[in-house]
Amino acid sequence: MKELLKKLTQACGPSGSEQCIREIIKSELPNYETRTDALGNLIVEKKGPKSKIMFSAHMDEIGIIVTHIDKEGFLRFDFIGGVNPFYLPGERVQFQNGTLGVIGVEKLDKIADLQKSNLYIDIGVESKEEAMKLVKIGDTACFTSPFIDLGNRLVSKAMDNRVACALLIKLMQELPETDNHIVAVFTVQEEVGLRGAKTAAYGIDPDYGLAIDVTATGDTPKAMTMDVSLGKGAAIKVKDNSLLAHPYVKDKLVELAEANNIPYQMEVLEFGGTDAGAIHLNREGVPSGVISVPTRYVHSRSEMVDVRDLDAALALAKAFAKADLK
Repeated sequence: MKELLKKLTQACGPSGSEQCIREIIKSELPNYETRTDALGNLIVEKKGPKSKIMFSAHMDEIGIIVTHIDKEGFLRFDFIGGVNPFYLPGERVQFQNGTLGVIGVEKLDKIADLQKSNLYIDIGVESKEEAMKLVKIGDTACFTSPFIDLGNRLVSKAMDNRVACALLIKLMQELPETDNHIVAVFTVQEEVGLRGAKTAAYGIDPDYGLAIDVTATGDTPKAMTMDVSLGKGAAIKVKDNSLLAHPYVKDKLVELAEANNIPYQMEVLEFGGTDAGAIHLNREGVPSGVISVPTRYVHSRSEMVDVRDLDAALALAKAFAKADLK
C-alpha cells in the first residue's frame, strides 16, 4: 500500500489534467478491461446479477493554471480547486511538461493582506520569450512535496484523493467473492465541482453509490471541534455540504463495521463535499454514502494519513462490496 500510495501521490494530475494518474491506475489493474468515458473518468467493472454498486475515488488534485506571463518571465496564475494562498509563498510547482517553479510573493505591509494577486511563479528565466518556451497561458501545474513515511503516519501532497485511488485499486485487486455488480470509477474534476462523478453516475445508473475520500480531523492543538481522529478507524460519513448520507447506506456501513470488527468513527463534516454529492442526485436518486480516510492538513502539501485507517477503510469497502443489499 505504501509503495502504491507513493507512486500515486508523487504523480502530477490537477483537475482537468488527470491523464498521468489514469495511466498509472490502468497499469495496476492489468486483469481488468478498463474504459475511459468522454470526460476522462476511468471505469472498471466486475459484473454480477445483484446490486450494482458504484465505488468512486477522484483522481484529480488541487493546483494552479497560468493566466499571464510578464516581460521579465514571471507567471501569474489562478487556483484550480480550494487552494489556500497563505500556504503558498516559497512552495514549488511542477508543470505537466516537467518545468519547475517557485512561488514568490510581492512585498506586503501585513501578511493578512496576502491574496492570489500578490503571488507569482518564478521558473528561473529572465524574459517573457524564455518563459514561453517552457510554459504557455493555460498550462496547469501541481504542487510538489516528498512522500514521507513516519511509520503509521504517511505524509505527502495529493493524499486528497490518491489515498482513495489506492484503496479502490486494492479493492479491485483483492475483490471478495460477490454476486454484486461492482463498478469502480476513478473520477475527474472533483475538486472543481464533482463533475466527473455526475456524468459517470448518469452513464452507469447504479443502485447504490459509495464514494471513498478524505475528511478533516479534530485531533490537533486547538483544532475545530470534530469527532474524527487519525488512527481510530475509517470514518463513516453522516453529512457534509454536498450530502446527507442515505440512512440505509450509513447504517449498513456501521452494521458491517461492527460485524467484522472494523474500527470506525462517525463523521459530521461542516463543509466540503465528495463525489457522493453528485452520485446521489443522479436520475431519480441513488442511495449513497461515503467511507472517509481521516486526514490532517487537507489541501496542503503535507497531508497526513494513518495506515491503520487505510486498512480499516479497505476492509469496510470489501465488506460493502459483498454485502447482501436490499
